[in-house]
Amino acid sequence: MAGEKKPQGLQLLDFWVSPFGQRCRIALAEKNLPYEYLEQDLRNKSELLLKSNPIHKKIPVLLHDGRPICESLIILQYIDEAFPSGTRLLPAGDPYARAQARFWADYIDKKVYECGTRLWKLKGEPQQQARAEMVEILRTLEGALGDGKFFGGEAFGFVDVALVPFTAWFLTYERYGEFSVEKECPKLAAWAKRCGERESVAKNLSPPEKVYEFVGDLKKRLGIE
Repeated sequence: MAGEKKPQGLQLLDFWVSPFGQRCRIALAEKNLPYEYLEQDLRNKSELLLKSNPIHKKIPVLLHDGRPICESLIILQYIDEAFPSGTRLLPAGDPYARAQARFWADYIDKKVYECGTRLWKLKGEPQQQARAEMVEILRTLEGALGDGKFFGGEAFGFVDVALVPFTAWFLTYERYGEFSVEKECPKLAAWAKRCGERESVAKNLSPPEKVYEFVGDLKKRLGIE
């Protein structure tokens, strides 16, 4: 039909358990954007992945009409700018609030995954150190959340999307670190529950037990059981 707008060509190169990929899936769901999901074998990387992200050779990669956007936080910002309708991930009209959101998302990227990896990879004193660091990281994030419903106040947004996939990993961190997120950070635990009730999150978050099983299998493959 003349004048009919063609659908946007979105493809997501991803791996099911990746918290970074799940961010992108949640953001796309919040924007009600249809896309093609392309699961990747990270032990035998596809030509498409290597061509799309030749620098880091990592998922996730968002392809928009064949053009690649790499790195999950950059993908979130691209989605927000390229598709401004629907949920706004970054606060509109407030540069300071946007800067704060980017700061905390960057903090999450630099702290949570790396510390969590040490929790399940290491033993003894190094693991205990990682446990103490993880509790401190989560308490810091709880402080940033404050008494708000979400990190942006009443609105689910950029920092929430950046952090919420890691809630699927909390069970793994708790079991290897021998601590309870709910006991250490009750406000953060309540936030995680609220986020989990959103359709975009519920449909795209990996089940915590499956994440724990994945990590157990990974430990065996790496020979660190």
